Amino acid sequence: MIKDCTTVWKNCLQVIKDSIGEQSYKTWFEPIVPLLLKDNVLTIQVPSQFFYEWLEEHYVSLLKKVIYQELGNEGRLEYSIIVDRGNDFNKPQTVNIPTKKIPTAISNSYQPEQHFLKNPFDSKTIDRNFFNSQLNGSYNFDNYIEGDCNRLARSAGYAVAAKPGTTSFNPLMVYGGVGLGKTHLVHAIGNHIKSTWPEKFVLYVSSEKFVNQFIESLKTNTVQDFANFYLLVDILIIDDVQFLSGKEKTQEMFFHIFNHLHQSGKQIVMTSDCAPPKLKGLEERLLSRFKWGLTADLQSPDFETRMAIIQKKMQADGIDIPNNVIEYLAYSVDTNVRELEGVLISLIAQSSLNRKEIDLELAKNALKHIIEDVETEVNLDFIQKTVAEYFDVTLDSLKAKTRKKEIVTARQVAMYFAKEFTSHSLKSIGYHFGGRDHSTVIHSVQTVSDLIDTDKKFKASIQELQKKFKVKTG
Repeated sequence: MIKDCTTVWKNCLQVIKDSIGEQSYKTWFEPIVPLLLKDNVLTIQVPSQFFYEWLEEHYVSLLKKVIYQELGNEGRLEYSIIVDRGNDFNKPQTVNIPTKKIPTAISNSYQPEQHFLKNPFDSKTIDRNFFNSQLNGSYNFDNYIEGDCNRLARSAGYAVAAKPGTTSFNPLMVYGGVGLGKTHLVHAIGNHIKSTWPEKFVLYVSSEKFVNQFIESLKTNTVQDFANFYLLVDILIIDDVQFLSGKEKTQEMFFHIFNHLHQSGKQIVMTSDCAPPKLKGLEERLLSRFKWGLTADLQSPDFETRMAIIQKKMQADGIDIPNNVIEYLAYSVDTNVRELEGVLISLIAQSSLNRKEIDLELAKNALKHIIEDVETEVNLDFIQKTVAEYFDVTLDSLKAKTRKKEIVTARQVAMYFAKEFTSHSLKSIGYHFGGRDHSTVIHSVQTVSDLIDTDKKFKASIQELQKKFKVKTG
């Protein structure tokens, strides 16, 4: 059967789509057009030089894998890049460039990424180095930004990575909502251990995959082989343990594996979407073991942490971005890190495709269908930052225990506006001001209201601040 470029690229896209996030797929692969297939060389057209460089930097391994699968070990990939010709609107000039990182002929020694074997003990002589740790090499501690939202979890993770199996953080349980960095952190732990002790068998596995492997072993009467394989592991990283809920036989197997690894001084790292006491459908004996080590939570990143994440991401990609755009993005996306990264990818792509510098106007126009317009919402971060600047105090002091008059006043004003302009409960507002209780918030709101009625100068200050927030809410 003679293959054509469209069919080959379509098959490649099916694998790519299953391997990366939907936003990244739409941004970086949907605009690509297959042009030619000749002598096992697939030529694809990309919209710009930047597009080509981004693919080479971030997706070369994946491209290597799909080209190898479709065209064999002689397969090659070339890019046809559309070059900007200024005001010449005739047929765009293109430049063909062979990929820098996929060799002219992929060597016979290259093997596609190892998948789990249904029965890893088909061969009774096992070399543990043969098995892929299933770690994402791009996740490390250097690009994991620390903030109040994750400081405990990151510190504990680094301690575990430095001395696996020997700290009191065994097991280490990291929990939190979607997109807050759980998977990044546990991969960073695994990668650090792997680079420090190459001889250690580090294994990352999702709970869903663990369950599916166990079910397969039941079907094929290889349960003992399945168990033996996991008993070889030095560092077991298991993601989303809540997926084990209600699966009694799998839980029993995991219980025995957990006990053996723990007693042997092996390190266990787990993630979950909630704290162990709130996990439903798990055996009590398993939950009790989850509590043996340390449980650390991840929360939504605060404004400063979001700013740092954006700056770090842009620096890593060699892209300059104005501070006002960074602030706009940090204000706009206050849910989780994953959504923030998706927005950044979209912004970079829009800048490349439109051949425009990244500025505030481009950010607002490009992202208006992805994020809620920042002008429609005033959040706690913005209120705290604005009030702190107005009263010339630090953000940290608003959350501290200090009783200095000027700080107390600023704190009470910030709480007053938090009550007026956000949907947070009194308890939630108090929590964001250093863990104070709701009665403190009530007292602050009442104090500010009384001062507005009795102090003209204070009232003028409140009205001035109020204008800033009303501009934000339209």
